Amino acid sequence: MIIKNAELETVCGITSVLPKNECPEFAFSGKSNVGKSSLINALMNRKSLARTSGQPGKTQTINYYKVNASFYYVDLPGYGYAKVSKEIKAKWGKMIEKYLKTSKMLKKVFLLVDIRHDPGENDITMFEWVKANGFEPVVIATKEDKVGRNQVQRQVANIRKVLKAGADIKIIPFSAETKQGRDEIWALIDDELNDDAIPENEG
Repeated sequence: MIIKNAELETVCGITSVLPKNECPEFAFSGKSNVGKSSLINALMNRKSLARTSGQPGKTQTINYYKVNASFYYVDLPGYGYAKVSKEIKAKWGKMIEKYLKTSKMLKKVFLLVDIRHDPGENDITMFEWVKANGFEPVVIATKEDKVGRNQVQRQVANIRKVLKAGADIKIIPFSAETKQGRDEIWALIDDELNDDAIPENEG
């Protein structure tokens, strides 16, 4: 995929009205320190458009990045380690649920988990939540460069087992450092965009 331009277009907080976009959306969800911003930057071929931070829980809004003036990467609030009250966490959860239920242009949801660890309770909940809202999540196992090559498939198998993900669920090992897995993610997005462009009477 050739990225010609990318920009942060809309930022939505807890009380914001979500935009009614007319272009396809691809959402990214994951634990606060899983490397979500690094992945989005890699997919946009940018170093720092999506803000990365050593402080977990930095993404506390829904951020819409418009890419090639034709589709969006949607960065959902990180969960799990943010040092905020249960009340705020609950509001973030409701905001994510509202997005999943109401966005008419959402095409695919990517769930990020750290390849070095088994998915936690929050990851399992989000995986089930995405499925309950009618989407087949694509699991991205981040920080692939942090484990040995001979460990990758074993860790992927563990992730699949813990999430109880069937063989139809894609799990893509990814590294923001080496860009391993980026082309595979781009290919999935391209497929969705191409399918979306085919008129119904020709499909």
